[in-house]
Amino acid sequence: MADSAAIRQALKQHFGFETFKGNQLEVISSLLDGDDVFVLMPTGGGKSLCYQLPALMLEGTAIVVSPLIALMKNQVDAVRHFESADNVAHFLNSTLTRSQAERVREDVRSGRTKLLYVAPESLSKIDNVDFLKSVEISFFAIDEAHCISEWGHDFRPEYRKIRPLMSSLGEFPIIALTATATPKVQRDIQKNLGILDAKIFKSSFNRTNLYYEVRPKTKDVDKEIIRYLKSHPGESAIVYCLSRKKVEELYETLSINDIRALPYHAGMDTATRSANQDAFLQEKVDVIVATIAFGMGIDKPDVRHVIHYDIPKSLEGYYQETGRAGRDGGVGRCITFYARRDLAKLDKLMQSKSATEQEISRQLLLETADYAESSVCRRRVLLNYFGEPYEPENCGACDNCLNPRKRIDATEEARDALTLISGLDRGYRIDYVVNLLIGRATDEIRNDGTDATEGFGILADMEERLVGMLLRQLIVAGYMRKDLDNYGVLRVTPAGKQFIEGDAGFTLVEDIDYTDTAGGNQTPTGGALDPQLFAMLKGLRKDVARKAGVPPYLVFMDPSLEAMATTYPVTIDEMLTVPGVGAGKATRYGKVFADLIAKYVDENEIIRPEDLKVKLIANKSNRKVAIIQAIDRKIDLDEVCEGLGLEFDEFLEELEAIVEAGTKIDISYFVENVMDEDQVDEIEQWFRESEDGNLEDAIQELGQIYDEEDIRLVRVKFISDVGN
Repeated sequence: MADSAAIRQALKQHFGFETFKGNQLEVISSLLDGDDVFVLMPTGGGKSLCYQLPALMLEGTAIVVSPLIALMKNQVDAVRHFESADNVAHFLNSTLTRSQAERVREDVRSGRTKLLYVAPESLSKIDNVDFLKSVEISFFAIDEAHCISEWGHDFRPEYRKIRPLMSSLGEFPIIALTATATPKVQRDIQKNLGILDAKIFKSSFNRTNLYYEVRPKTKDVDKEIIRYLKSHPGESAIVYCLSRKKVEELYETLSINDIRALPYHAGMDTATRSANQDAFLQEKVDVIVATIAFGMGIDKPDVRHVIHYDIPKSLEGYYQETGRAGRDGGVGRCITFYARRDLAKLDKLMQSKSATEQEISRQLLLETADYAESSVCRRRVLLNYFGEPYEPENCGACDNCLNPRKRIDATEEARDALTLISGLDRGYRIDYVVNLLIGRATDEIRNDGTDATEGFGILADMEERLVGMLLRQLIVAGYMRKDLDNYGVLRVTPAGKQFIEGDAGFTLVEDIDYTDTAGGNQTPTGGALDPQLFAMLKGLRKDVARKAGVPPYLVFMDPSLEAMATTYPVTIDEMLTVPGVGAGKATRYGKVFADLIAKYVDENEIIRPEDLKVKLIANKSNRKVAIIQAIDRKIDLDEVCEGLGLEFDEFLEELEAIVEAGTKIDISYFVENVMDEDQVDEIEQWFRESEDGNLEDAIQELGQIYDEEDIRLVRVKFISDVGN
């Protein structure tokens, strides 16, 4: 058994610490004893020390497999910071010149280097394999081990080849480390590395100092982020975007609004990327706008805010990225912007993958969507996903717990659902079970013969969306689980079987209904909505709409009224800063609304928020002008898309923003070419009769007949023709 006193003495000698965090001591002792070790420890828990200290204590060199070449320098610098000699740690990768690589090899051969960082691709090169066969290796550390698993959030095929390569070098202890892994991913890692008998050390996933919030992603999300960051001046923040293009656009927007920011993504040259990363670490800038490549291995303890501009592809990725906030134990705020339309975009990105990879990616994405739309304690949902129970119903540190929603007694419905599922001869996925419960005999259900199951249609009187919520919340409660080994089929747990037989109650919490333009607990501007003013504005809108002979939403949509009831614009110029209010709407309707707000502010002695105006990037404005001019010249919209380098759904977003802000455009020439007149009439009639013109509702009702793009085109035409 390793000597605990000697390990503590080494900790003090090398790192200057008196005590270990969590189970670090037990992990290090096991590795020093020659055991294989699996470490599941959240970001900020001290994973690196678990292999750094043993490497410094043992003879030979520890080989650390790390996924990102761009971050190896930081990992090496972190070790060198504690030791007097720089050659104590090196990396060996493709960025080194031949002479630099040879110096690294010489330091390793001489025994001066205790930690050698390599990427899995470098490990597989023949000359590196031959070199490693000639040196004394103490152990292998597989960092970010979730990259091995296809079910992990950052799967790297090269990681699957690590075990055969290690075996070709000899038999050495292995320590696998990850900050995020579901039980399935953990098994996958152990199996692939051949360490099924490894000693397992798990730390709690509960980061009590983090606040979690999901906000509706409106078309003015850039403005909301700017206002949010400006309300926390001088504090470190990471803003994650899915695409390089969005990283660059948002970085420019933040910069012209006097926020000290820099971009980071794989499309930048290595020198610029490293310089931007260092500028953030050295606090020369406050904000880094990045793709998810940024942050792995970054040791900046005082990140106060992590903002996701786009919904992450998996809950594991979300957890790891939010975990970069508050590593010093201080409060970290994790804000995510979500709209259902983003799911379709992410789904398109999967088309190039194999059928199996697409299926896995969709399962992971659906888990993230369920998290975003859930109104249950976010901490509870998150920990449940990682297999960790969390008993409190209210954590007091997430948007759902601070803004509890309507609760419904659903004891009988929960018991009926669990009874039906437990009686099935095999497991089925959640959408299939929803159809069984509401009595929808799909072709698949008829072919399986499950429409003859006792309980088929037992929840037919319950709204379909509520049935889906019920099943998701039964999973969070621990009464069911998703069998990820079988693509997410539902299984009733022992606790669920006890619930069926017992007399415990079950309360259903209404989930958040996110649409493209509304939903959630936060207003589009991120402030505190004034409910009394909001009600007054809705009343005024109704009167204005009746006089104009149009549906109320064509005057101003709800997000615009919510923003007005948050920022209190009292002039036409200030009205122009409100989401969805362009020059046309401001001219037509702005004064009467501004007058009402001014009177309300005066009577209630309200102190209005300062700095209402947000600067926009010039090229965005130019793009809108280019679109309007092209439509005026009746250029084919597909050609306009191609000329601007936009996907058609991105182009539709631009059109929607233009008409919703009150600008009149005539796309009849294009619509008439791609659709029949009676089809256009039918879709327009739906929007004419709709109370709120909600696009999601239109797609759900009309989507069986019409493509989503056609519905959106006609909606744009209708708003422009009737409302502008």
